[in-house]
Amino acid sequence: MKTVISKAWPMNTLVDYIKEVRSELTKVVWPKRKEVIRLTLTILLISGIVGVYLGVLDYTLTKLLELLIAT
Repeated sequence: MKTVISKAWPMNTLVDYIKEVRSELTKVVWPKRKEVIRLTLTILLISGIVGVYLGVLDYTLTKLLELLIAT
């Protein structure tokens, strides 16, 4: 006897996948708005500090290299 595979088979697996994803997303503990804002500001602050540090370091090393080349 021949086994007939339905053409809807890929669609069934896609629907099952989406159902499982939705099920898993209900288990996620989402952060509160206040926490998201606090963490975002923390990241922006740290990024700014690192950017300033690297900018000063780059400027200093550039000037130092210019002194070495000019000599």
